[in-house]
Parts: sequence; structure tokens; C-alpha cells
Amino acid sequence: MKLLSLNVGTPHEYDWFGQTVTTSIFKSPIEGEAAVSKLNIAGDEQSDLTVHGGVDKAVYVYPHEHYAYWEKRGFGPLTMGNFGENLTTEGLLEGEIHIGDELEIGTTRFVVTQPRLPCYKLQVRFKLPEMTKIFYQSRRFGFYLKVVREGKILAGQLIEIVKRDENAVTVADLIALFTGDAHGGDLVERVLRVKALPPGWREDLQQRRARRGTASA
Repeated sequence: MKLLSLNVGTPHEYDWFGQTVTTSIFKSPIEGEAAVSKLNIAGDEQSDLTVHGGVDKAVYVYPHEHYAYWEKRGFGPLTMGNFGENLTTEGLLEGEIHIGDELEIGTTRFVVTQPRLPCYKLQVRFKLPEMTKIFYQSRRFGFYLKVVREGKILAGQLIEIVKRDENAVTVADLIALFTGDAHGGDLVERVLRVKALPPGWREDLQQRRARRGTASA
């Protein structure tokens, strides 16, 4: 597993089908080490903290393996950071990494918290009104990291999984619950046992469990 590219960006205004929006989705690769704090990577700044950023979404990861999928569908040529990710990685796929897994890159330690959810900023990035829907349908969302130990990282460094969450809930499992591809009660129970699960997801799944219990009563 490897960090292929380290990407950062700052808020800028762009035209979104006649409207002006501020977004940091346009990110570019950088060379050299970058310091990682609890909220972001040096040189990077999130724009809309209601949907991006914060402690549980400090760093966004997108697997480079997905780039071939998009290029085959005419989205190309693509460059690292094209999906607004901070870390373009190799060997960290949604179906293999668990919510709650802890990763080390350089001197920094992270914990996997949640999938990235599709938002309209993808439409701005690709200049395509349907892009949010297309991204949703792909199920290739990538995921967010919380910073457990601040440090420094560098493109080219290896990524080590130093702790696996015992509940074995993959990022793909959580995506499946979000999209409705999965409804299993056992999966919901396992997700709720994951300590790293952010409050918003926990509340939503608890409500879902309560509704299911009411329906079966």
C-alpha cells in the first residue's frame, strides 16, 4: 500500500451553471513533506465545513485504482487529486479497508471514519450537471480519515495498517447502507459497535434501527 500523491487546494470561486460557488475541490499534487494537523494538511483548506472538513473528515482518500474506471468512461485524461482527494493511494480499496482501521503514513497516524458522500461540487469540478448522480452510481466514493497523531507525510511513502477494527465493517459496507444496497440488521448492529463511527452516521443508523423495530412490532 502506497501514497502515490499528496494533493492540496484552497477555496476559490468558480462558475456553477451561472452561479458563483466557493470550493476547494480543485487540488494539485505537491512535492516534499507536508505537516498534518488535526483538521487538515498544510496548504489545504476546506471551503464548506458543513459537508467537508472537521475532525472526522480532516483528510480525504481516493484510490488510484478507480481512475481507470473513470477514464474508460470518457473522464480523462485525469491527474492526481482530480476528485478533490488529499491522498491518492494504491492498495486501499473501499471493500478492503474497515471503518475504525488505523493507518500510519510517515510519522502521522490516522483512523478511517466514513465514506465521502457525493455532493454538487463534483459538478463544478467536472463541469457536468449529472456528475453527482454519476459518482453516486459508481459506488466509488473514497473515504475520510481522522488524524490520531499529527505528523508529516510525503508522496511515495508506504501506508501501513497498524490496527484493524474488530467489527470488520468495510467502507463499502457503509456505502451500501447509504445507497440502500444493503439493509441487514446484523450489519447495522456491527456498524454501531464501531467506536470511530462519527455521530451523524451513528444517529442516522440508530433511527433506522428504531424504525425497523417499530415496523416489526
